[in-house]
Amino acid sequence: MTTPIYYPNDIPHIGHAYTTVLADVLARWYRLNGHDVFFLTGTDEHGLKLQRTAEKAGKTPKEFVDSMVPVFKKYWSLLEINYSRFIRTTDPDHEELVKKVFEELYSRGYIYKGKYSGWYCVSCEKFYSEGEYVEQGGQKLCPIHNKPLELVEEETYFLKLSALQEEVTRLIEEGGIVFPEGYAREILSRIKKEGLRDLSVARPKSRVYWGVELPFDRDYVAYVWIDALLNYLTGVGFMRDNNSFEKYWAEAHHIIGKDILWFHSAIWFSVLRMLGLSPPKRLIVHAYIVNRGLKMGKSVGNVVLIDDLVERYKSPDAVRYLLMRLLNLDKDVEFDQSLLDNIYNSELADTYGNLVRRAGVLAMRKLGGRVERAGPDPGLEQLSNSTVEKVGRLMQEVRVSEALSTVLDLLREANGYMNKTQPWSLEDPREPLYNVLEALRIATNLLYPVMPATAESLARAFGFQLRRVDRLAFGQVEAYSVSEAPILFEKVGKA
Repeated sequence: MTTPIYYPNDIPHIGHAYTTVLADVLARWYRLNGHDVFFLTGTDEHGLKLQRTAEKAGKTPKEFVDSMVPVFKKYWSLLEINYSRFIRTTDPDHEELVKKVFEELYSRGYIYKGKYSGWYCVSCEKFYSEGEYVEQGGQKLCPIHNKPLELVEEETYFLKLSALQEEVTRLIEEGGIVFPEGYAREILSRIKKEGLRDLSVARPKSRVYWGVELPFDRDYVAYVWIDALLNYLTGVGFMRDNNSFEKYWAEAHHIIGKDILWFHSAIWFSVLRMLGLSPPKRLIVHAYIVNRGLKMGKSVGNVVLIDDLVERYKSPDAVRYLLMRLLNLDKDVEFDQSLLDNIYNSELADTYGNLVRRAGVLAMRKLGGRVERAGPDPGLEQLSNSTVEKVGRLMQEVRVSEALSTVLDLLREANGYMNKTQPWSLEDPREPLYNVLEALRIATNLLYPVMPATAESLARAFGFQLRRVDRLAFGQVEAYSVSEAPILFEKVGKA
């Protein structure tokens, strides 16, 4: 499971968190289903953009990225991102792999020298051809950052992507790799319209000195996008640890935002085939969280900070939950603080948190905290077991928001059952409390990938174990030992 690697030119915001939390949720979900998951994330540290950012800060590029990496790690720790490796493109094993790959592609005749002229966006680290850029007042602007493009004319090295056009087209058409399918159609349409053009994959050191030196020409460094994409191979041991590579690469799942789809499909699949490697098993693409109608970015001035959301909701788990409730693979979602507040209050505080508090207090007050197995309620039992099956299907299809809604339906039903049976008025409330606790256990188990700290803390408080999903069923617990009735989420007022 991989995320893109991020430019450490500034602190991460919720746009970065959106992708990274999704990858972490899927990694935790597959682990919860008994899989061995290697989860890779990291930072993309070379290129002109970082070179200029470092110069502006009065530091060398290495000093600058070294100061920023701990910031990314701090935020991923705050959001409970449980990665297997945090890779940096300045890591020695990665730089070595980049050189080996360039040497290999050069020796196979896929790289050749030529001249290039084009309009370049430093923020994207990408050339834009006619029809791709925006023109305003006689200026050519980046369609993403709305910044003026720079005309670059120079000798460079090209990668012969055109040689792979038919093979890559067939892979995307037949492979079912790009998900959702609409993004595959988008790529195929672009290839059909433009063709798969050869790509400039080197930058002269006279202009961009901050990068991996080409092994066959020391006057050039590797194009930052090829350097970055190769992190996926470095991370699992390509050309270094064959056992690890063969174990994980066949099941590689890349999680990306739609803005980098072209690089991760047409270009990346081409590079892999040039190396004789299969493409990733799945390329999962999501749309943006937008703010004021635009993709979040410092240059646009519309970023929402992770700190602000954690401070507002007092819980990193709540922030993870809210980001996943907004998740939409196909369509951009507008950031709306009032909407987030409503979801948080109604689903987390009023439904889940309130049920936990009521059941915990009653278990301790009425039964001294020990709630033994009692006759299962047929309705709650059936709904709980069907929820496990339905959530499993939805997670396989990366319909995370719908999976969370399905779990909330179970919790609402359990709240309704509690109101109907009124265990607080019974001399022996063991049966209704046991049924409510079982529904809570099932729901908490399914919520674990999204809210791991909350799930683990509730499991300790109520005395149950989190289980593999395929071994999860209603009525499994012999007795609950409720030691506390935590207030999981406190309601928030108007923003």
